[in-house]
Amino acid sequence: MPCGAGSFPRVSSAPAAVLAVALLSSLSRSSLLEPKDPAVSALSPYFGTKTRYEDANPGLLPDPEAPRRAPELLEETCTPVQLIALIRHGTRYPTAKQISKLRQLHGLLQARGPGEERASAAGGRNLGAALADWPLWYADWMDGQLVEKGREDMRQLALRLASLFPALFSHENCGRLQLVTSSKHRCVESGAAFLKGLWQHYHPGVPPPDVADMECGPPRINDKLMRFFDHCEKFVTEVERNDRALYHVEAFKTGPEMQNILKKVAATLQVPVSNLNADLIQVAFFTCSFDLAIKGVKSPWCDVFDTDDAKVLEYLNDLKQYWKRGYGYTINSRSSCTLFQDIFQHLDKAVEQKRRSQPVTSPVILHFGHAETLLPLLSLMGYFKDKEPLTAYNYKEQMHRKFRSGHIVPYASNLIFVLYHCKNAKTPKEEFQVQMLLNEKVLPLAHSQETVSLYDDLKNHYKDILHSCHASEECELPKVNNTSDEL
Repeated sequence: MPCGAGSFPRVSSAPAAVLAVALLSSLSRSSLLEPKDPAVSALSPYFGTKTRYEDANPGLLPDPEAPRRAPELLEETCTPVQLIALIRHGTRYPTAKQISKLRQLHGLLQARGPGEERASAAGGRNLGAALADWPLWYADWMDGQLVEKGREDMRQLALRLASLFPALFSHENCGRLQLVTSSKHRCVESGAAFLKGLWQHYHPGVPPPDVADMECGPPRINDKLMRFFDHCEKFVTEVERNDRALYHVEAFKTGPEMQNILKKVAATLQVPVSNLNADLIQVAFFTCSFDLAIKGVKSPWCDVFDTDDAKVLEYLNDLKQYWKRGYGYTINSRSSCTLFQDIFQHLDKAVEQKRRSQPVTSPVILHFGHAETLLPLLSLMGYFKDKEPLTAYNYKEQMHRKFRSGHIVPYASNLIFVLYHCKNAKTPKEEFQVQMLLNEKVLPLAHSQETVSLYDDLKNHYKDILHSCHASEECELPKVNNTSDEL
């Protein structure tokens, strides 16, 4: 069945969030969130990589299917001829590891003695008791799977991009779309949901077929591109499996900022501070974000923390991303050069085809991956780099840092390259230009801070990466000299 045909008027659909009756009745302090709920505005900016896309892009809240055309996008004198997008999967369940920690914390609360059930000084119900009664609905099978909200993230993104770049996402181009995905289920499912969003764009009101029956699907798995970090021996050995690589993360966990939160939470929940650790505190904070992102619920876990706590916990998460995926180690970003070069190979081919007056073979190329795919690539390109490294000891100095993962790679985050052909160009060099968008907002070029670059200038700025970064060499472990003088 073809991906698109016909010219029906577009119909907007916004499925209402459904909340289980058991969750509604289990605790009076829980609530289905209103758009301007103070709990959302207070804690949501600090959830790091567990941030909802709409919290990083609040302009979408009134109508998440309507495109937002940035005024910086090139006007009609230049025609978009190719779009290459790297898209993080949509909202997901916690991992099995996170669920196990939450279960451990929940068990601590349920094991509290009768004397610990007393009401708080303010006369309200004890928060620890409330949390002990709060349904622990997460199960091991969920393990990072895409949730329905994540599918909605992708469908809506597809609708917006198809409306913003109608010529590229035309019916005629549907069969020429390329979709590449990580092998992880949440990424494969994100790609499928994106295609269903395109179907909705082409056929409003018509139920989509199976992705395998669409002309423009299904996504093709390529982990060497989308999970390059797993295929980089140097990264795996020196960072992924090296306990010392995340020294600053572990040091911050035992530092004064986290220890203050540990004591505060122990007092709030009325459990011995010795029973808690930074990992349990972090999973409690993330549970607030998961309940919000997945079910639209303000759970009592959110009441454990205030904004000062949230800023510290955000920094803990950002430290991990910085040292494991960002600027902490050179190999973090250099391991992504194969993906970067692949993007420019597609752009080069499109430029060459247009110069020969040929149709562009692949007008739209969509990659579905992870925060761990996007962060190294953005670091490789020089974005969100602070003057000083993030460390366990400069939290206060980094309060206004550029590297804030929740603002860069929330769920459904996307980095988009748009290649334009400008027919009225004065010189051949000006004929092809590029813009980049991060989360659908025009991203100033790292080398110029302009909103558009001549394609040749962009290639020249990144010539070292394009010509001198070879994954086979970058990812090779240093050879160890095992020779010995001993007999």
